[in-house]
Amino acid sequence: MTRLPGTVLGLMAAALIATGCGGQQAAEESLHVGVIPNISPDKQRAQYEPFRAYLEGRLKRKVELFVAADYAGVVTALTAKRIDIAYLGGLSYVQARERSAVTPLVSEIDQETGEPEYLAAVVVRKDSPARSVQDVVTRGGRFAFGDVSSTSGSLYPRAMIVDAGARCHTSDLTRCPPLKRVSFTGGHDATAQAVLSGSVDAGGIELRILHRLERQGTVPKGALRVVGTRKVMGYPWVAREGLDGNVRAAVTNAFLTIRDGRLLDLMRAKSYVRVSAVDYADVHAKAAKLGLLTNRGE
Repeated sequence: MTRLPGTVLGLMAAALIATGCGGQQAAEESLHVGVIPNISPDKQRAQYEPFRAYLEGRLKRKVELFVAADYAGVVTALTAKRIDIAYLGGLSYVQARERSAVTPLVSEIDQETGEPEYLAAVVVRKDSPARSVQDVVTRGGRFAFGDVSSTSGSLYPRAMIVDAGARCHTSDLTRCPPLKRVSFTGGHDATAQAVLSGSVDAGGIELRILHRLERQGTVPKGALRVVGTRKVMGYPWVAREGLDGNVRAAVTNAFLTIRDGRLLDLMRAKSYVRVSAVDYADVHAKAAKLGLLTNRGE
């Protein structure tokens, strides 16, 4: 048997040690997870802490949670590869896809609809004379959207008022005659409060978030009345461009195998299903038509 010189054996041993340490280091690298603030960032961060802990346990690696001040911040972090996985709305996903090859992994089966779709709504105060979205537009009042990149707080409510006769400009998103004024509150909870206080006459909001606000007592039950709804494809969990395939598969499997009812309740899900870019074709088409395809929050 050929005997290798001691120097060669030493180099091989060093290489093995380095490889072992590198493998351990790779296994211990943090997974950075971003979440859009569809409610205030502090509340969103606290809400998703149990999920962060669950994912950390399943993946056997540290998971760090990032909640930006707005939707654009999460999209920017994702496309710049500062985060690995992100929870986006359909609109922020197609905006991110314009800038980078991000991959949708899963979306929730909504607890209220029992489908991968949920509902966007236009709401008014209970004492409003408006009985439909067309009434809102015809009366020419003040309308509030949430974050400019929100699917159910911006894109689909805009589609609803356009279908009802508003002439919304694509170059200036605050002009939708005959509406007197259009504004962006930054979030669903802020839109609900704007309508409730009377500072606007109507607003676009995610219906299940309104229901949560009512359960929490933030909005008195029945104080806001729904005058129109539209189905929206569920929020996708998205992987950044270049994320290792094994990591994507492990994250996907972690979602598909959630069985903890409390965790599912927290995330408004009955379960999770795989999704692809095809599922967001309608979102992409509407965003392009209404001037929201690019990230207007930048």
